[in-house]
Amino acid sequence: MSDILDRIHVVLEERRRAEPQDSYVASLHHMGLNKILEKVGEEATETLLAAKDAEHGDDASRQALIAETADLWFHSLVMLSHLDLDHRAILDELSRRFGVSGHDEKAARQP
Repeated sequence: MSDILDRIHVVLEERRRAEPQDSYVASLHHMGLNKILEKVGEEATETLLAAKDAEHGDDASRQALIAETADLWFHSLVMLSHLDLDHRAILDELSRRFGVSGHDEKAARQP
């Protein structure tokens, strides 16, 4: 599974250094973090709406949810790349949390 994430990471790193007119990802980096965050928020909203449609929908609405979730994940990866982070940090955090009660994990984060 992480093979595709590794491949995307390599492409995102290459595109960070590309000219804005040559790459969508480069154009996002060029516009800055606020634009990237705007896209993450937009994709999150579209994912939520697609999930509502998919709850009682057909295969097409479920496929739309998958597509919107892919967009959200992609733009989240662009955000991480912009901040000099990558998916491995997220996978490490998920691995750390695996087998830990969600209630316990959340309580441990409280100040």
